[in-house]
Amino acid sequence: MKQFLFLTICLFSYSVFSQNIEIPLDTTVITKHNTTVKGVSFSYTAETGTQPIWDVDGNPMATLYYTYYTRDNIKNRANRPIIFSFNGGPGSASVWMHIAYTGPQILNIDDEGYPVQPYGIKQNNYSILDVADIVFVNPVNTGYSRLVKNKDGDYPDRKQFFGINEDIRYLADWMNTFVSRHNRWESPKYIIGESYGGTRVMGLAKALQENQWMYLNGVIMVSPADYNVYSTGQPIYSALNLPYYTAAAWHHNMLNSNLQSKDLNAILPEAENFAINTLMPAIAKGGSISSSEREQVATKMADYSGLSKKVILQHNLDIPTSFFWKELLRDKTGQTIGRLDSRYIGIDKTESGSSPDYNAELSSWLHSFTPAINYYIREHLDFKTDVKYNMFGDVHPWNRENNNVREDLRQAMAENPYLHVMAQSGYYDGATTYFAAKYTLSQIDPSGKMKDRLSFKGYRSGHMMYLRKEDLIKANEDLREFIEQSLPKGKSAKY
Repeated sequence: MKQFLFLTICLFSYSVFSQNIEIPLDTTVITKHNTTVKGVSFSYTAETGTQPIWDVDGNPMATLYYTYYTRDNIKNRANRPIIFSFNGGPGSASVWMHIAYTGPQILNIDDEGYPVQPYGIKQNNYSILDVADIVFVNPVNTGYSRLVKNKDGDYPDRKQFFGINEDIRYLADWMNTFVSRHNRWESPKYIIGESYGGTRVMGLAKALQENQWMYLNGVIMVSPADYNVYSTGQPIYSALNLPYYTAAAWHHNMLNSNLQSKDLNAILPEAENFAINTLMPAIAKGGSISSSEREQVATKMADYSGLSKKVILQHNLDIPTSFFWKELLRDKTGQTIGRLDSRYIGIDKTESGSSPDYNAELSSWLHSFTPAINYYIREHLDFKTDVKYNMFGDVHPWNRENNNVREDLRQAMAENPYLHVMAQSGYYDGATTYFAAKYTLSQIDPSGKMKDRLSFKGYRSGHMMYLRKEDLIKANEDLREFIEQSLPKGKSAKY
């Protein structure tokens, strides 16, 4: 009898714990919370769960995990802005801005953004939830979002999801469903995207407008990765990095005494002017540049970068960012600086070489973000699953063909007089540099006829500028002002 009972328990345990781990296709979990923002206390509702993506025949192909925050006791939700928030990668979950920037809870980190233990979260007293409802969206294979098998047990073709235009197409469809399900068609609508999310939201502006008939009030790009910049050609791409070199060198006290004694905001316009009007044409000349001009440009570039004139000449005035991260402190401390945030310091195996062994800033961020988001979702949002939360998911190869998102955004703005655009960047971001973001804004509308609806905000931190408390406060306030200024307030949409 005991042997039979033992066998029964073993078989039962096997049947329970050998089940396939799957995310629910279509589900919601709702929790109630309280917070205080800018000294005002209020209650809010958090809805988290999954919503499917369907094929043309109405069959589910994937399901996206999301979290939706709404402030309670709003009498007229039609006047309440709603913001859809995306991170980048491609292949990154929405974790970064969710629990470090705009959401009601943020990481337990110090005032400069470095991890502290115990890991966890704390109230975000600067969240924009006071003025707007927020939806954090995880694209396919990020967070808990996953592809779904069909009735034959096969997954859909990955090529339908993993590419610039493919990503935009299915996310626009998903947003349409979400807006309909939650009765938000009347509300002013905004989209915010960080890093690759900048490419994503530029394209979404037109896709929502022309394919979903959903018109936006605002597009916000946080540290945008504009692939059109990377493909412009070396003279433009290389020169756009120079003002970032100036900022990073200033932070580490590597500029000459004349520049180092000035405030950062005083020297950056000088570096920008030099980059556009001197360095860019000098690099474009290639081998035809005269020896005297090459020497003059290298001398000035050394002043603005903190690098030696010798290494600049050795690189023919074209300094790769990876070399800069390795070189800047090589003769001072022998340490490297971070890629996404050059305030961070790394230690390589050897001081020699042309690029760092690892990204010091990303290691630090994963240190604090990963335990915090897993804890927060399970214990505060009450969403429990054995599916792994993908900080970064498998989305490659990524199709970069037919990238017209910059022109798409221009056309969306031209067709929609309500649509405003803002870029936010950290000066110490060496991956998607702040001056490249400024350049993107200038190229969206080369005519200059819509420049009053384009704005830029810079911060003394890196890619995720909101990790630094001073910039968390300022950046959220900039979002509030952008929302306030882009609301129509009874004005008709006309030129």
